[in-house]
Amino acid sequence: MKRAGILNRHLAGALAELGHGDGVLVCDAGMPIPDGPRVVDLAFRAGVPSFAEVLDGLLAELVVEGAVAATEVREANAGAAALLDGLPGLTLVPHERLKVLSAGARLIVRTGEARPYANVLLRCGVFF
Repeated sequence: MKRAGILNRHLAGALAELGHGDGVLVCDAGMPIPDGPRVVDLAFRAGVPSFAEVLDGLLAELVVEGAVAATEVREANAGAAALLDGLPGLTLVPHERLKVLSAGARLIVRTGEARPYANVLLRCGVFF
């Protein structure tokens, strides 16, 4: 068994398969899940695990070269907006556009977050 990092075997395996340019949607419990992308559902109950916890864990494992989030996050969820501000190449789009873009993700990680607009589409980079 791993001593550190991501312990969920489904998530660890999915992350290992990602390549440069692949998209990873980290989303709240209310985000519609499109057909197609691989889904790792971590939601246990409302708020568990939180968007912040999952995003923090993923950022420790991934190289991120860009991110897309909903414009509405700024007014509706200041906590999530603060977390997203440090992401490289952050682009804000209307929430409806983010839903469309999420269909192109290679992986969707669903959190138990129950606050609105706690969603971000990360674009994988490379470590060299």
